[in-house]
Amino acid sequence: SGRQIFQPLHSLRAAEKELLPGFHQFEWQPALKNVSATCNLGIINGLSGWASSVDDSPADTITRRFRYDVALVSALKDLEEDVMEGLRESGMEDSACTSGFSVMIKECCDGMGDVSEKHGGGPVIPEKAVRFSFTIMSISVQAEGETEEVTIFREPKPNSELSCKPLCLMFVDESDHEMLTAVLGPIVAERDAMKESRLILSMGGLPRSFRFHFRGTGYDEKMVREIEGLEASGSTYICTLCDSSRAEAAQNMVLHSITRSHDENLERYEIWRTNPFSESVDELRDRVKGVSAKPFLETQPTLDALHCDIGNAAEFYKIFQDEIGEVYKRVNPSREERRSWRAALDKQLRKKLKLKPVMRMNGNYARRLMTLETVEVVCELVPSDERKETLRELMRLYLQMKPVWRATCPAKECPDQLCRYSFNSQRFADLLSSTFKYRYNGKITNYLHKTLAHVPEIIERDGSIGAWASEGNESANKLFRRFRKMNARQSKAYELEDVLKHH
Repeated sequence: SGRQIFQPLHSLRAAEKELLPGFHQFEWQPALKNVSATCNLGIINGLSGWASSVDDSPADTITRRFRYDVALVSALKDLEEDVMEGLRESGMEDSACTSGFSVMIKECCDGMGDVSEKHGGGPVIPEKAVRFSFTIMSISVQAEGETEEVTIFREPKPNSELSCKPLCLMFVDESDHEMLTAVLGPIVAERDAMKESRLILSMGGLPRSFRFHFRGTGYDEKMVREIEGLEASGSTYICTLCDSSRAEAAQNMVLHSITRSHDENLERYEIWRTNPFSESVDELRDRVKGVSAKPFLETQPTLDALHCDIGNAAEFYKIFQDEIGEVYKRVNPSREERRSWRAALDKQLRKKLKLKPVMRMNGNYARRLMTLETVEVVCELVPSDERKETLRELMRLYLQMKPVWRATCPAKECPDQLCRYSFNSQRFADLLSSTFKYRYNGKITNYLHKTLAHVPEIIERDGSIGAWASEGNESANKLFRRFRKMNARQSKAYELEDVLKHH
């Protein structure tokens, strides 16, 4: 719009008081365990609430956050008008509905690489940040004497950075497991306390009681594996939803069901730790299916739609390369040959589609790559007509499947594709295991396995995959960079507070 919407810090001071968490009064019944009863708490040090024992090294990092319950109250009050509107529309008597509200929360957490200052002098330190945020997905109410819950608010844009509220910002490398657990520990404790209790908060002039349900779905595979105690993504246990090994998943591409859960991971960790049957490492590892660290944050086993896109596009990119070089005829081509096919592919994509090669596959490139137009362009370089046709079919099937895990509400937005999903994924798997056998003999990528095997089951359980994805958090990462550059005081102690305020 060209209007300057970011105001200088001093003019924000007045407005921010009532917009920031810590402004509204509320209480919990019963009171939260190990959480103080103060309501007017603004930004706190992210390490507070973390009791360090004698042998812990003090956590040496900067982190700022809101207390979880205070932030939730603020987010609920932001929705006050929508909630009252929803009550009116569903014909509920405003004064009759003072209890029985339940709030569904999506949690996201994502590491950001390199957020170091671009202009600063001095030594280059790799500075990484992690952001934890939540989105209120829906609010429903069960009126007294009724059996049915009525949804009175549903977030229309669950993947916008506007609905994704930051809870905690930290300068931590997401791979630093100890530091991550230290900083997220207090958040987990607060969240666990809130599950056991009801929030009493005034809405529309009357005190009402809310229960919260938390679903950690906005994590990419790396983060899920880290906080659920699984081996890293190169492991033979390729799936965060089922116990399949890579070889099994390549053998049977479609028929798997979701078996993993947070509680089971905890049980398996105990088995790993105690080894009750005195097995060898290999037997033990097979028994616990790759759970070898303590899970510390409960996630909902789901599929991360954004990274699914990216992972599958990377896979198609490699298939294109292999088809240009006719790998199915050869034993093992040299690196030089592979390089020349890649160069040919990049050159063709750049010339015909203006697609610049990228270092690491990203979302935008993935979207442009996965089109029928791209396949036509690639087919110009593929010698055999039969192979061209198969590539076209592969892409057609993929494009039929994709809306199902991207859509916010697949039953409304793409019902036909949803119905045909299992059929399409079966056909897709058949093509991979016959025509592209050279690539999928005993190996398959993690996301491809999930795309083929788990999508229908997750949709049946949750109604959507896209709505629960981490995109809102990912796009808010951009805001983080921007606020940090333009709208934050340059002193380390205040910097994160300003960014947290601005978002």
